[in-house]
Amino acid sequence: MIGPRLRRIAALTAALAAAGAGLVACGEQESSSIDYLIDARVSDYNANTSDGYADGSLMALTRVLPGFSFIGPDGQIVADRDVGTATLVESSPTTVRYDFDPKAVYSDGKPMVCDDIVLAAAAMGGRVRGFDAATNAGYRDIDRVDCTPGAKTATVTFDKNSQYLDWQGLFGAGTLLPAHVVGRLAGVAEVASALTTGNRAAIAKIADAWNTGFKLAPGDDVDPETFVASGPYRVESYSADKGLRLVANDKWWGRDPVLGDVTVWPSGTDGAKAVDDGVVDVADTADVATADKVAGEDAAPTDTDRSAQRDTAPLAVTSLVFARSGVAADLRVRQALATCMPRDRLAREHGANGIVWSLRSAAPADALGPSLNAQFSRRYPRSNPARARGILEQRPTDENGRRSKPVIRIGYPKGSPTAAAVVTTIADACVGAGITVRDVATPDFSVSQLGKTADAVLMSGDTFAASGTASGVPAIYAFYPGDPLNLSGFRSESVGAAVTDLSATASDSARLPLLRTIDTQTWDRLPTIPLYGTVRGREATDAVQRMVPGLGRSGTGWNMDRWGVTG
Repeated sequence: MIGPRLRRIAALTAALAAAGAGLVACGEQESSSIDYLIDARVSDYNANTSDGYADGSLMALTRVLPGFSFIGPDGQIVADRDVGTATLVESSPTTVRYDFDPKAVYSDGKPMVCDDIVLAAAAMGGRVRGFDAATNAGYRDIDRVDCTPGAKTATVTFDKNSQYLDWQGLFGAGTLLPAHVVGRLAGVAEVASALTTGNRAAIAKIADAWNTGFKLAPGDDVDPETFVASGPYRVESYSADKGLRLVANDKWWGRDPVLGDVTVWPSGTDGAKAVDDGVVDVADTADVATADKVAGEDAAPTDTDRSAQRDTAPLAVTSLVFARSGVAADLRVRQALATCMPRDRLAREHGANGIVWSLRSAAPADALGPSLNAQFSRRYPRSNPARARGILEQRPTDENGRRSKPVIRIGYPKGSPTAAAVVTTIADACVGAGITVRDVATPDFSVSQLGKTADAVLMSGDTFAASGTASGVPAIYAFYPGDPLNLSGFRSESVGAAVTDLSATASDSARLPLLRTIDTQTWDRLPTIPLYGTVRGREATDAVQRMVPGLGRSGTGWNMDRWGVTG
C-alpha cells in the first residue's frame, strides 16, 4: 500500500531526481548510507533461473546488474542508455542492434561485450538444452545473434514470423551475466563460440555454470571475481545479521550513486530486527503492517475491510497455482477447492480495494481489466461447501467403493503473515467440504517443490515478491505451452496462440478477444485460481529523498542509486 504521506513524497520525487544528488534542503546534510527492507529472498545472483526469478532477486539487484532497459515505477520499460543503446534497424523481420557504451565494464575491469548477449539469448531462448531459465518469453522468438566475440556490438534478428512488440524489455536489468565469468566457472574459454557452433560438451558446462555458479545465501563469501557488477553498486558482503551490503562500484562509468552504500534486508536476514531497531529507511513488502511501521504510521487493524481502501491498481494478482501431478491433477478436486474457498472474504481482507479478481490474463492496472473482470465475476464467487462435496462425489470410487478425502498441501516461503492467513482461511472454509488443506510453507520453499512437497503454491503474479510489468509480459507466459513459467503444465493450443498474438498486439480492441479466450479456457480447466490484486507496502521514512515506489517486478529499488537520506 502506498500511504498518503508517501504519495506526497512521490509527487515531489520527479523534480528532485531531475535536480540530482546536490538538491538537499537548506541546513540539512545527506547520510552516506541507507537501509532497504524487501520480502524477496536473494538466493541467486542470477535473477533469471527458476529460483532466482521466483524469489524476486531482481528487487535487490536492479542497480547491480543493469541492462539495456529497466522496469520503471509504473511497470513500464525504460531504456538504460548508461549501458548502451538498442536500435530497431528493421521491422520485418524484427532486427535490433545493441551497442554497449564504449566505457561499459564490469567491476573486475573486463568490458561488457556482445558475448554477454549471446549467452543471455541462448540461456533464455529455450532452444539450447540444459539451461534452467524461468521463462523463454521473447527470447524464444530470436532467430540468431550476430556477434564477433569481444566486440561491443551485436545484431539480434528475430524469427521472420515473430512480431514480438516487447523487444525493448529483452536484455534488460538482471539478464546480462558476464560471459567471461561463466566461461571461467565452466572451464570454457570461448563461451560465445561454443554456443554458436553447438559444442554440446562445452554447452553442458556453460549451462551448469549459468544455473548454479551464482547461488547466494547469507553467510556465504562473496567472491568479487565471480559476483561482478555492471552497475553503480556491487555486492560486498551478505550475512543474516548485516544484510546484503551493496557498495559503490568504482568501475561504474555513469553518474555516481548518491549514497556510498545500501544495506538490503531480504527475506532470510534479520530484517525484522532491523525494523524494530529503527534502522530501516525504505520498505517494499507484502507485509503492509511492517511497511507502515517503517514509515512511522500506525498499523491498520488486522480485520480491515480493504473495500474501503484507495489502493493503487496493482500489476500483479495473487493466485493459487496447482501442480500437474498428485491430488491436484484431478480437475474435480481443483473445482471443489475453488468452490469451497471464500474468494470474496480473501479479497475483502487482503486484496487491492477488496475486489475479487477473476482474471489471469490481465491485472487490475490493465485498462481492460476492470470491465473484463466483471464478466468473469460469477466464477466461484464465494464459499459453498455443500456444492464442493457434491463435486467430490462425482469422482470414481476405488475397488472398495470408497473415495479418498483430498489433502491439498499449499506452499510458499514461510514468513509472510498474509500468505499464512490466506491458507488458514481456505483450510477453515473447506473442512466442511471434506477437503483438508495443509500449510507446508518453509523458509527455503521454492517453485521446484510444486508437485513434490506441495500440491499448490501461493504466488503474487509469477513470483513470491514484487512482480508484474505494464505489458503483462512475461507473466502471461504462465499459460504458454512448454514455457518454464507455466508451472501448472497447462496446455491449450488456442490459449498458446492467444498468448503469442497478445505479445504482438498493442490495440485494446484486438487484445480483448484474446484475453477472453485465455480466461474462458483457464476457468474451465483451473490450472490456477486467481484471488485478488496483490497489495504491497512501499513506504519510507520522512528523511528519505528521491525514492519513487516501484509497482513492477524490480520493486522500489529501481532507482536506489538516486536515493538520499537527510538528517
